[in-house]
Amino acid sequence: MHALSLVAALASASSWLTAAALPITSSPPASSKSTLITKREAGPAIGGANFPDPCILKVGSTWYSFATRTIGSNVHIPVASSTDFTNWQTVSDGNGQHDALPNLPSWVDADSPNTWAPDVNHLDDGTFVMYYAATSKSNTAQHCIGAAKSDSILGPYTPVGDGPFVCPSSQGGAIDASGYNDNGKRYVAYKVDGNSQGHGGACGNDGWWHPPLYMKEDHGSTKLTRVGNQTVAPYVPTPIILQPVASDGVTFDGGATQLLDNNGASDTGIVEAPSLGHSGNTYVLFFSSGCFVDGSYTVNYATSSSITGPYTRASRPLYKTGDRGLTAPGGADLDHDGQHLVFHANSGNGRALYTTTVDVSGGNVKEA
Repeated sequence: MHALSLVAALASASSWLTAAALPITSSPPASSKSTLITKREAGPAIGGANFPDPCILKVGSTWYSFATRTIGSNVHIPVASSTDFTNWQTVSDGNGQHDALPNLPSWVDADSPNTWAPDVNHLDDGTFVMYYAATSKSNTAQHCIGAAKSDSILGPYTPVGDGPFVCPSSQGGAIDASGYNDNGKRYVAYKVDGNSQGHGGACGNDGWWHPPLYMKEDHGSTKLTRVGNQTVAPYVPTPIILQPVASDGVTFDGGATQLLDNNGASDTGIVEAPSLGHSGNTYVLFFSSGCFVDGSYTVNYATSSSITGPYTRASRPLYKTGDRGLTAPGGADLDHDGQHLVFHANSGNGRALYTTTVDVSGGNVKEA
């Protein structure tokens, strides 16, 4: 795919590989504060199949990754697994491809739920919490973040409460939640989805999920192609917010803090997909900027001496279009061990899963 293509290939789930996997439970891992720098990159995984916005978590001897629901699939949250972090298979069960979140809460628009960017965390009591974004029934142009829990890593996850975990609807809703355990203190970082209001950046104007606005779909090749950029000035905030939570992962435990916001044109009006790590006295915030459908999308990072910031951006992205042959890399998630990172990049079949190991020294994230 051309490095600056305006095509986002979104393959149907029917092309994915499947493999059986058994539920695994264990005591939750201790929070880690190891160093972080890119050491190697492998991929695309799962044969390059469509697996967008992956998260990563190891339970026992098995790695698990959860992803965004894809076009043409009725699986809300697909799952892939690996025993070596290199060879990945989608998880299946008696009903076919496994769905970690088969039942959605009443606040989600059942006709077009658009479940995005799940993040799964192991809680201190041995249970698991999943954060995810879904279309709000009260405003189908916006997403809100929900939470769900399970006794098993594979679920099924049961939604928590009658409403969203967080939904700043006056600011555009919220997406891309990511949990973090900072030596026993838990946080959830997320993006306020300001560009869903119709302003700022390539993914503005109600977002990509309304194809008639500025996308066209080729059903023969399952691709979406941008046919215009109807951005409405000015750029609006898309801040990354940090919310402290209690040990249950869902009860707010203090006020929220803004960690970062887009810098306008240099970020194409968007920052999103936060994921936190920590090394020594330095916190590392991974994030993406730009629009996922084209070559503006990147994996970036910023550093701070405090989890609440201020964060200083690196001078260049960790991954951008053209690096190592990647196109539109983004949506990175760092495992709680501080060493294993997953992200997606466009492939011939969609936004494929990529894996890498990382190691950070002195707050500088760099390729080894």
